[in-house]
Amino acid sequence: MANKAKMIVDKDFIVGEVDKRIYGSFIEHLGRAVYGGIYEPEHPSADEQGFRSDVLELVKGLNVPIVRYPGGNFVSGYNWEDGVGPIADRPRRLELAWRTIEPNLVGFNEFVDWCKKANTDAMMAVNLGTRGVEDARNLIEYSNHASGSYWSDLRIKHGYKDPHNVKTWCLGNEMDGPWQIGAKTAVEYGRIANETAKVMRWVDPTIELVACGSSALGMPTFPDWEATVLDLTYDNVDYISLHQYYGNRDKDTANFLAQSMGMDSFIQTVISTADFVKAKKRSKKNINLSFDEWNVWFHSNESDRKIEPWSIAPPQLEDIYTHEDALVVGCMLISLLKRADRVKMACIAQLVNVIAPIMTENGGAAWKQTIYYPYMHASVFGRGTVLVPLLKSDKYDSKDYTDVPYVEAVAVHNEEHGEVTVFAVNRDLENAHNFEIDLRSFGAFRVIEHIVLENDDLQAVNTAANPDNVKPHTNGTAKLEQNGTIETSLGKASWNVIRIKLQ
Repeated sequence: MANKAKMIVDKDFIVGEVDKRIYGSFIEHLGRAVYGGIYEPEHPSADEQGFRSDVLELVKGLNVPIVRYPGGNFVSGYNWEDGVGPIADRPRRLELAWRTIEPNLVGFNEFVDWCKKANTDAMMAVNLGTRGVEDARNLIEYSNHASGSYWSDLRIKHGYKDPHNVKTWCLGNEMDGPWQIGAKTAVEYGRIANETAKVMRWVDPTIELVACGSSALGMPTFPDWEATVLDLTYDNVDYISLHQYYGNRDKDTANFLAQSMGMDSFIQTVISTADFVKAKKRSKKNINLSFDEWNVWFHSNESDRKIEPWSIAPPQLEDIYTHEDALVVGCMLISLLKRADRVKMACIAQLVNVIAPIMTENGGAAWKQTIYYPYMHASVFGRGTVLVPLLKSDKYDSKDYTDVPYVEAVAVHNEEHGEVTVFAVNRDLENAHNFEIDLRSFGAFRVIEHIVLENDDLQAVNTAANPDNVKPHTNGTAKLEQNGTIETSLGKASWNVIRIKLQ
């Protein structure tokens, strides 16, 4: 008997609107993300500011709506003033989070310039590790106040007459982590985050603010951290952050592909905790989620331990991604979409070279890693309204998870374009699965295309020498049946994008 899965969606049963910022990314002053990644003045493709045009083109292909900056762990020891003004006057600093030298050749203003070139917005983080309320107040005045004050006039002196008007701000980074510079208890962090949020809003009432949630699902203080932090910040913040990375250290692919179920649980627990605080405060306001660090990360752990400290832009966290990693990234994207009612922002970490969909050689090529493709497909085609997925699939048990559906799927309705896009992963490593999609509530429609990312080698990667070793094709078999359903076969270990045009 053939393996069979079925999904029913109805245009009137919706999860929520997709906030485009759910497809955000992240650039930290870490490894070669900045120097040798987005910025390399000596590169043949470099523009007048030193930004790599070849990288910019790959970023534009992802349609990235927002990019978090400058960290990450880096921000907790960062003096933002080091990165503005004449480059020749900027100091070199010992960067303690990653034990490198930070030359400060790229800073806030340059990053905002890069964002404009990349057709994206900036999500800025403030330092609540070694610094606090005053420096955050000064930075937002420098960034967003028009003129007539010390910090806004200094921005104008630095060559930026118009304010940057950055609207999304993170209140520190992973402040629960003992690895963090200036780590804090939940009460310590909640107090300083609240005071910082209050003052930043006094400077610019139009901003949105993200409070630090737990650094990972496995933190011993999760979810008490969220409950305490939100209790102290509820009225002055808009989002609570989540961070989670997955890996396959045990070479157990079936378990690896199931790990997005842990992501589902993480998201639901944070929503429940936020709603508990809402109930406790008798509030009408919802706190939404910013999943502002997520990805696969484990390949580079061993090599990172061998890097000598105090160099500039060493090759840190340079995971080379496999086909199976791309499937997990696809599952994680589906997890984010399934809770689009509350997950309003998310950042794949990171964008270039550092656990990233885009890789570069210093002075040489730039190419797409395997994970580039599901991220690109979701960002380009996953805009609109997420529909409630009623999904039936055969299931399996793995080492850490039970009742794992072989087929994971979600559908997004783009009313403006008159399209529905179905994203589906077949987790089965041995067998294809027949897949039926019931869209009868939409009336007449046709299949535009069925994109498939598949490879017989789960460990296949893309490299500078072979950049197209793993790439999608459009030979999927989805077709409209006479009974008004769409039927197809999802190949073993495959990522699928089925685009449907409504008539």
